[in-house]
Amino acid sequence: MYFLSGWPKRLLCPLKSAEQPFHIQPDPQRLFLAVLSHTQLSVWYSRPSVLIASYKESAKATAQFGAYKQSEWKPDSSVIVITTANGYILFFDIVPVADDKYLYEPVYPKGSAHVKTIPHYKEEQCAPALNLETKKVLDLQAPITSIQSMMDDLLVATEDCLLHLIHWEGITNGRKAINLATIPFSVDLQPSRAGSFLDFEGVHIRDMEHCVTLDGFAVVFNDGRVGFITPVSSTADQIHGVWAQDVIDGTCVAVNNKYRLMAFGCANGSVLVYTIDNTTGAMQLSHKLELTPKQYPDIWNKTGSVKLIRWSPDYSVVMVTWDCGGLSLWSVFGAHLICTLGGDFAYKADGTKKETMKISSMSWGPEGYHLWAIASECSGQSAADRTAPKQSGILQFQFIKSALTVNPCMSNQEQVLLQGEDRLYLNCGDATQTQHVRSSSSHPEHKSMRDRSPFPVGNVDSQGLSTLLGHRHWHVVQIHSTYLESNWPIRYSAIDKIGQNVAVSGKCGFAHYSLLTKKWKLFGNITQEQNMMVTGGLAWWNDFIALACYNLNDRQEELRVYLRTSNLDNAFAHVTKVQMVTLLLSVFRDMLIIFRADCSFCLYSIERKSEGPHPLVCLQVLQEVSMSRYIPHPSLVVSVTLTSVRTETGISLKMPQQACDAESIMLNLAGQLIMLQRDRSGPQIREKEANSQQRKLLPFCAPVVLAQSVENVWSTCRANKQKRHLLEALWLSCGGAGMKVWLPLFPRDHRKPHSFLSKRIMLPFHINIYPLAVLFEDALVLGAINETVAYDCLNNLGSPAEHLEVQFPYCIVERTSQIYLHHILRQLLVRNLGEQALLLAHSCSSLPYFPHVLELMLHEVLEEEATSREPIPDPLLPTVAKFITEFPLFLQTVVHCARKTEYALWNYLFAAVGNPKDLFEECLMAQDLDTAASYLIILQNMEAAAVSRQHATLLFNTALEQGKWDLCRHMIRFLKAIGSGECETPPATPTSQEPCAAGGFEFFRNRSISLSQCAENLPAGKFNLQKTLSMPTGPASKRWSKDSDCAENMYIDMMLWRHARRLLEEIRLKDLGCFSAQLGFELIGWLCKERTRAARVEDFVTALKKLHKDFLWPFPVIPVSSISSPFKNGKFRTAIGEQILKSQSTDHFLDVDGGLPSVPRSHTWMGSIGTAHREMDSASSHSPHTQDALLSPLLNKGDECSIGSATDLTETSSMVDGDWTMVDENFSTLSLTQSELEHISMELANKGPHRSQVQLRYLLHVFMEAGCLEWCVIIGLILRDSSVINQVLNFLQCPEVAEEMLQGIQNGLQAVDAWALNDCPGYKPLLNIIKPQLQKLSEATEEQVPPEAFQPTVISKVTEQSSPRAEDSRSSTSHSASPQSDAGSCNISRHEENVSKQEQDEALQEGSYDCIIS
Repeated sequence: MYFLSGWPKRLLCPLKSAEQPFHIQPDPQRLFLAVLSHTQLSVWYSRPSVLIASYKESAKATAQFGAYKQSEWKPDSSVIVITTANGYILFFDIVPVADDKYLYEPVYPKGSAHVKTIPHYKEEQCAPALNLETKKVLDLQAPITSIQSMMDDLLVATEDCLLHLIHWEGITNGRKAINLATIPFSVDLQPSRAGSFLDFEGVHIRDMEHCVTLDGFAVVFNDGRVGFITPVSSTADQIHGVWAQDVIDGTCVAVNNKYRLMAFGCANGSVLVYTIDNTTGAMQLSHKLELTPKQYPDIWNKTGSVKLIRWSPDYSVVMVTWDCGGLSLWSVFGAHLICTLGGDFAYKADGTKKETMKISSMSWGPEGYHLWAIASECSGQSAADRTAPKQSGILQFQFIKSALTVNPCMSNQEQVLLQGEDRLYLNCGDATQTQHVRSSSSHPEHKSMRDRSPFPVGNVDSQGLSTLLGHRHWHVVQIHSTYLESNWPIRYSAIDKIGQNVAVSGKCGFAHYSLLTKKWKLFGNITQEQNMMVTGGLAWWNDFIALACYNLNDRQEELRVYLRTSNLDNAFAHVTKVQMVTLLLSVFRDMLIIFRADCSFCLYSIERKSEGPHPLVCLQVLQEVSMSRYIPHPSLVVSVTLTSVRTETGISLKMPQQACDAESIMLNLAGQLIMLQRDRSGPQIREKEANSQQRKLLPFCAPVVLAQSVENVWSTCRANKQKRHLLEALWLSCGGAGMKVWLPLFPRDHRKPHSFLSKRIMLPFHINIYPLAVLFEDALVLGAINETVAYDCLNNLGSPAEHLEVQFPYCIVERTSQIYLHHILRQLLVRNLGEQALLLAHSCSSLPYFPHVLELMLHEVLEEEATSREPIPDPLLPTVAKFITEFPLFLQTVVHCARKTEYALWNYLFAAVGNPKDLFEECLMAQDLDTAASYLIILQNMEAAAVSRQHATLLFNTALEQGKWDLCRHMIRFLKAIGSGECETPPATPTSQEPCAAGGFEFFRNRSISLSQCAENLPAGKFNLQKTLSMPTGPASKRWSKDSDCAENMYIDMMLWRHARRLLEEIRLKDLGCFSAQLGFELIGWLCKERTRAARVEDFVTALKKLHKDFLWPFPVIPVSSISSPFKNGKFRTAIGEQILKSQSTDHFLDVDGGLPSVPRSHTWMGSIGTAHREMDSASSHSPHTQDALLSPLLNKGDECSIGSATDLTETSSMVDGDWTMVDENFSTLSLTQSELEHISMELANKGPHRSQVQLRYLLHVFMEAGCLEWCVIIGLILRDSSVINQVLNFLQCPEVAEEMLQGIQNGLQAVDAWALNDCPGYKPLLNIIKPQLQKLSEATEEQVPPEAFQPTVISKVTEQSSPRAEDSRSSTSHSASPQSDAGSCNISRHEENVSKQEQDEALQEGSYDCIIS
């Protein structure tokens, strides 16, 4: 509503004086301020804020009159009266020096556009020169306590219990003074009760204020009682008083004319706001303004009694100050906005308390943009300081306010618009961003962080969440200085529906601004601007601006509509003359409604006419409605809105097209929301026979009061069948009572409506922000909050009294928003309207924060009921739990709520929602493992260790099966933690000592945790992510290093082994590789044990086919021309073909490692084998120069080539094209024929994706290390690498190799040969190459070797190698030795092994990626 902005200013009086000012009083227009000290009257001007006249009383006169006390202005600002201590009233005339004379004038450079000869143009930017002349002195013979201006008279209260009516000319109006004792006072104005003369002897009025709309005076008596006297202007015998029975400590009063409220300050620090009951005339308490400990934690130190209350000029907020200092701001019905008694206002950064500034007098400036205040003298000053002449100062606080306070037609918009003295604050973001959101979304890195948003952009009708919620910053538009100079202050502002154009209106004329072009449009002819004064606000209708104004030239009230795109000129305006002053204006669809000073409405239709280059609009009167019977005073009407809301939703169901018509007028009459809806009780004209014009002319029913204490009303003219509840509802802001929604209730599935469902329901709910706009479809309220920034570092500038920057923090206004849907759902459930709640919830289930809505509702009900001291007769939690089960997010909602609630409330929660064990099992059945993991923590705290271990095992196995590696790692830790604390009973609350309950399980909140973080609680010290995931070593070695004999570790090992065995038996090598890389599973060591069991291959052909499928590897094809191909020559193939193929297949990152160690590596899993195989392959050794040449094309092509498109020939051929440059570099001396090139390209086309190749090479290395030769042969076949197979066959000739393995490989290759002959001839060339070697092997096997004669070399070497490393806590592999063949072809250096260790971390990311794809 109102928000503090920046630092306050201090306006120093140019005249030095020993007297401190103590009283400030603005004139009715708030352009002049009278400032009093004991003997001096100063008159200040508001813009520029300067002193323009001063009068000092002579010592002789001061001795006679006494010190000045109070001042009051005549309504036309021509006279000031001052009361003095000795009962005198001094009248001063304010006389302009000359017509064209100014005290301060702006000076412009020569040739400036500002130098114009238009009369009166300079008025507003200059300070006028005035003289103060003493006119008359009146002696009332008694000390004066209060003075109040009326239209023609001055009402003065004195201590001798009299009320004097004095004319402005200084004469006593010819009537006797009224004695208070003669006024009959009662508790109400019922004629049956005779006015009882209460004990008012010797009681006088302490403070009073005139209320125009109540026609009377609110008064505070010196004994603390408060009352209301009506009417004073009539004869004495007609005067009557009512008093409030409960108040005995009143101190001051302020009256709100717009809302007919009287705010009485009390000695206990609270403000009681009363209204007059229309029927009985009694004083009725509306609400209290009290500080709560939330706003002012130090409240028990007491604020003292209320010193001053001041309503803003638009009567929408009230400022209160106390005897002990401090300022506090409330909205008209008690929503608290600002308090300077806490936070940065009251405390320094070091926690010490600041001295609270005490305010002796304050008043609002024009339009409420400033609060002028005079601070009391500092108590710390010495007497000498006080008497020394010095410049006194006035504090000026800056405010920005919502456009709704003055232009309530803004309430059908979804934007927040705040207006400051010289700028506008918009929440609709950058218009260019909303306009071109499609183009910008493709380049997110070019958008600043504050322009990005987590939400998708909506359609133009309802502005997208991205712009309305994207960030906390405002789009600030500076109002054009040329317009501001002559038309300050800005009175009205409005923004269009799509949030791209704003219009402002000041003293005269108006101007508008486009956020798209970033330009203002002003009147070209300044005379036209100065001849028009906007009186009833302005509103946008499509591209037009509609406004109600007064034409000063013709002295005529007018409605004008201007086109935004044309020049701002009356020639392009449509003008309609109206009879009465227009007070309010609002637009609904193609209709305009105005409220006039004779308490009547007029409805117009707006129609666009597109003739000529400048389209115009046509306004036609549709209907006039008089409300003078119901509205006592026209200024009491706060807002007028046309809506499509009806009480009977049944009508709109039968005829849905009418749901969008202007069905009713919503009228906010002094806080009472009154509804006038069209009377459809008469005979209805059928649609066919009636045109739209006649249908709109239905009369209105008698008004109905919908709600009290209403500050703002929101409705929308849009329609959305999916979200009818939200779009056809009416939203009310009710100040301190929160918000209300008038919600329609619909029958489900078009069934016949029940009798009770033909109505609406009013639901109240509280939110934590002050609402400024409602996003209907998005179920959000937008608002703004004041934040403060303390600048204590400025302390060294001098004493705090001198520097406001030290005394006050810097105030900023931030955008904010709040979800309200959970409040409405809860209110519906409380009222047993679960079906309506379901309909509403389902319509909003697509919102991104809908899960949060359910969670909030569950959490709030749980907190309230579980912590209630009294037994709850009808608990709501079971109903809410049942309601949430209707949604698929039920399981997540419950566990998230439990995790955010303290342990003590869990039993109450799960008694309502169900046993956590059952919920855990439901998560497993629904494959929602992350949620199941969250339930584990609940189970761990609520059940015995054995139960949580059993459920953790279930989850671990499922996570292994689904490849959720992150979860698997966490489950390993969880199982270890449970194992370590198994003998203990479950803790009463989660304690920090248990890593699983405190530090160890944060990962469930954040999934993106790395493995190095996961291991923070493991016993074997810190280790690095890069190192841990290397192939032979890993977290496994750390994990089992310390307690290797621990049963828990053995239990985890067994599960991991079981899973690995199953993967191998099901020929899921890709999954096995991922499993090993992600969990640091010691694959080689395990394969050594399983060499003769699970690692055997039963069916080579099936395994071969499965690997082709898993790795997306194409089956080899053979070209028809291959019979005469030079590739049949083995030597040629080795020299050229394999050279090229190896260059493609070798892991290029390893080339980087060998040749350029400093180059950073990309992430590929299983990337540690290439070097070793270059060593094995004697025919493919590269120079460092060659390796450099290999880097570029492979890096690009390999990364671009996705798994999904790997088998696509076009993709593969593009890869080939990229690699021909390497062929040219390496073999420029060779001249290849066309057919040879075709064959090389065919060879490359027979390859799979590069990533698969790297993975297969890695697996080949692993199986070779572990001595699983059958798998080596199969992978060699897929890679079509005859050297690998030959190497294996050579190795098989060693006597150490088991006979079963030898036999298995022979049988397998024979089976593959038979299969290739019929189904896959592409394998025949490769099988032909290895056939001689195979025959030689089968001959060698005929010589029998006794089995006792050997032990496998591999295992013995493994044991030898691993023993010294065990002493180093197995920080590196325990199976790093390589099987040595008699040919020496499998020699791997230590350097290469280290490379493979470092490369393994790439396995983590790309491996998981592959798993997800496959």
